[in-house]
Amino acid sequence: MKAEIHPSYNDVIFFDSSCDFKFLTKTTADTKGKEKMKWTDGHEYPVIRIEVSSESHPFYTGKHKIMDTAGRIDKFKQRYSKTSAGK
Repeated sequence: MKAEIHPSYNDVIFFDSSCDFKFLTKTTADTKGKEKMKWTDGHEYPVIRIEVSSESHPFYTGKHKIMDTAGRIDKFKQRYSKTSAGK
C-alpha cells in the first residue's frame, strides 16, 4: 500500500442525544477539535453526536407503523376497475 493516502482510523464514541445511548467504534471521520468523553474503560475518546441510532429508530424499537396493505390493494383495485370499465 502507498503511504499517506489512507485516512486515519480512530476510536470514537457515537452519542445518540435523543435517548442518551453511546457506543464505541472505529471510524475514519474527522475527529479533530471534537469534544471528548470518558468511556467505561477509563480512556477519553472523541465524541460524534448523532440524532438517530438503533436505540431510537422506530423500526428497531418496534414502534414503527404497520401499513395497511390490504386496504391499499383494495383502493387500487377499486380505482383501476373504474378506469378499465369505461374502455
